[in-house]
Amino acid sequence: MNNKAVSLIKNFSYTFTSNLISMIVSVLIILILPKVLGLEEYGYFQLFIFYASYVGIFHFGWSDGIYLRYGGLHYKELNSKLFTNQFVMLVLFQALISLIIVITSNLLIDDDKRLFIIYMISLLLVIVNSRYMIIHILQATNRIKEFAKITLLEKIIFIILILSFIMLDKIDFKFFIIADVIGKVVSLLIGIYYCKEILFYKNKKSHFNFYETFQNINAGYKLMLANITGMLILGVVRFGIERSWDIATFGKVSLTLSISSFLMIFVSAIGVVIFPILKRINDDELLDVYNMIRHFLGASLLLILIIFFPLKTGLLYWLPDYKESLIYMALIFPMIIFEGKTVLLTNTYLKVLRKEKIMLIVNLLSLLLSILLTVLFTIFFKNLELSILAFLVVIAFKSILAEILLVRYLKTKVSKDILLEVLITISFIIFSWYLDTSIAFAFYFLVYLTYLLIKRKELYQSFNEIKRIIEK
Repeated sequence: MNNKAVSLIKNFSYTFTSNLISMIVSVLIILILPKVLGLEEYGYFQLFIFYASYVGIFHFGWSDGIYLRYGGLHYKELNSKLFTNQFVMLVLFQALISLIIVITSNLLIDDDKRLFIIYMISLLLVIVNSRYMIIHILQATNRIKEFAKITLLEKIIFIILILSFIMLDKIDFKFFIIADVIGKVVSLLIGIYYCKEILFYKNKKSHFNFYETFQNINAGYKLMLANITGMLILGVVRFGIERSWDIATFGKVSLTLSISSFLMIFVSAIGVVIFPILKRINDDELLDVYNMIRHFLGASLLLILIIFFPLKTGLLYWLPDYKESLIYMALIFPMIIFEGKTVLLTNTYLKVLRKEKIMLIVNLLSLLLSILLTVLFTIFFKNLELSILAFLVVIAFKSILAEILLVRYLKTKVSKDILLEVLITISFIIFSWYLDTSIAFAFYFLVYLTYLLIKRKELYQSFNEIKRIIEK
């Protein structure tokens, strides 16, 4: 087995272990928090998570630019003086933005609970965006082991604090938010320790390097905007639901989204490993690797849908108060097919090829569709079922459009695969919505076996290609 294969396996094992723990923590949160918190309290906690997901917009692509410009280099090749300068500038800039948000919020918001959430978001803004730079440095230089440890530590601290608060009978969404903030603070400090050589360069004559900042932001703002608009695609719909229904309904829908998306943790883990590797391979190999990953990814993601059936049964028993929202999960769960393909394959390739503009255009068009569907379904029709289905529609649209634009550049065809995935998704929704769970499972399993028969040649060829690469 060659060194590249060994490195790939090791790095994936680090991220796999870290993200396995993250998934376990996510499962515990999904199972425990809705059970111990009331519907309204859980809704406020989900509102915090919702707002927290957008703090990355305030580094304006700074960290993303570092990720793209220095991706593929080795850690020892980085300029310590330069990165110390950038880190200090970023922290000061984030602190200033945080202060402005706090002052503005005090003038505009009267609700104490929402004001508390904004205070915590302001604190997270400094913590998370400072940590983003460190994480991007580790990912860009292929220090996956250290990145995995940071992610793992945050989740472990969070779940320990959550369980401690529950045992101490501190059942309040504010304590759970504080637990999340503490976990991120500790992980930031560990990240600083791992990168101390380049974050604490001792040079009293060092000045702020605005030119380097401009270069990083110029390189990364498209990717940052693409990421933020990608999040807004679902965020707009969630915001529409939060405004058109009560906080309890928002919490129920958010729970369904959490359940449907927690499996994406594994997909994201693979994407982190693949990016620096693809940056180092020759352009003429990119197409072969793409086709190889594409075939296996499609089969794997469609297989994951089978998990829906036992998962739904167990959650209906454990969380009877959320019965209505768990029924809607059939409309959202297939998102993993399209979002998984986008995160692992399409976006990774677009970043390697430095086609962030395509990502941005696709996400902007998807965002426009999301806004249109949100206005129609949450305001004019005020139909919760259609509003929830909008999540899947916009994610599928984004995934298919991005892949079509990518394969035009790679000069390959995927129309057959896309059509199969759409048809199987529709059949899954129909079976899950109208049939008993056991019968729906049987029908979907037969559909999946049919898919494997259709794709058997491509899967066999891809398997042999992976085997050949490993045995080199």
